[in-house]
Amino acid sequence: MKQLMFPDHPTYWFETVRSMSHIAYGGADFGEVLATAGQITPGDPDSWHDAWRATADRISRDAERALAGSHRVSARDGFLRAWNYYRNAEFFLHGDPHDPRILDNYDRATGAFGQYTALVGPDVLRPVRIPFDRAELPGYFYPSPLPGRRPLLLMHSGFDGSAEELHVQGALAAQERGYHVLTFDGPGQPGTRHRHGLLFRPDWEVVVGAVIDWALTLADVDPHRIALLGVSLGGQLCLRAAAFEPRLAAVIAVDGIYDFGAAITAPLGEDGGDGPDIAEAGLRADSAPHIDAALEQAAEDSDTARWALAHGRYVMGGATPREFLARTLDYHLRDGIAEAITCPVLVCEAENDLFFAGQPEQVLAHLTTGDKTLMVFTEAEGADAHCHAGAQRHAVARIHEWLDERVHPEREGAVTSNP
Repeated sequence: MKQLMFPDHPTYWFETVRSMSHIAYGGADFGEVLATAGQITPGDPDSWHDAWRATADRISRDAERALAGSHRVSARDGFLRAWNYYRNAEFFLHGDPHDPRILDNYDRATGAFGQYTALVGPDVLRPVRIPFDRAELPGYFYPSPLPGRRPLLLMHSGFDGSAEELHVQGALAAQERGYHVLTFDGPGQPGTRHRHGLLFRPDWEVVVGAVIDWALTLADVDPHRIALLGVSLGGQLCLRAAAFEPRLAAVIAVDGIYDFGAAITAPLGEDGGDGPDIAEAGLRADSAPHIDAALEQAAEDSDTARWALAHGRYVMGGATPREFLARTLDYHLRDGIAEAITCPVLVCEAENDLFFAGQPEQVLAHLTTGDKTLMVFTEAEGADAHCHAGAQRHAVARIHEWLDERVHPEREGAVTSNP
């Protein structure tokens, strides 16, 4: 997608498109996003925060006034947009994990989403808490509008997305197609990191297993038709889970990632001239001042690197950027993990992915399941950005058509074969 704003700051442009993408299911409005972006100084996290916070506060006040006047539809719509704008406000602040604006905006975002949830009612969605490792995973359950046993689509996000964001990234789309949907934040994601300090873990099958255990206590969930969809880094995590979780009837990676650590550390190996093995050895070493200096320079030169290194330490841990990057090396599908997946797999790819170009093809090359599909989204479709931001309706339509053909949501009690 052509970059129309924030020249030389591609991450700022992508995050703007990301908010525009949520227009498709009511999570933003075009003029609001454009007007807010026009107030931002490129590359300035404080300016980004202040502009989005001002818009979020304004829309939230409008929603509160509408609710006080019994204009429930106006209030509902306003709270959903306010959620997104508060979400956006804290996006670039994680370089200082003690910045009070992080929790303030997160709480306001989830509070606005909670008010939206109350207004649409439990027939559309309801908040849930899933027990996990002496803690809870927050999420939302969307009951199918169809009677009888129906398939369940589990959804989780990735490096920086939330269960609330999944509402406009496919949860509503799946529900209206006849699915039960269960979204959740796993360790390291906003609902567990912001309030409970849980960090990402590579053995994501443990997380998904706990979610499936809980989901099977729900009425009318068909245990033979449980699918899993992961977004962004979730496109690696969901595939890892599918390799070890036999109860999944299908898995969807939006988009596919084979080796998260290699994708973001490869430039270190190139700079050293000896390939990624040298980078890995340096990242795991007790001391590697040349890599520390290179990371410091990268953060100085690039908004994308600065944000990724800061946010990465916030959600994966590590006292330094190098320690964070060392942890990313454990997030991969190597060593026979991809080959162990036996259920049908959909791997999505964005033609001009800003972050993970080439990774979906690597996933596909290592899959041995009899039902595997690579679905490419292109610039001509307006769907070439990471996770197809800006083309949400088009993307979810193609993705759900693939899934519908395998779990048949309109057929009560149908069973999908698992090769």
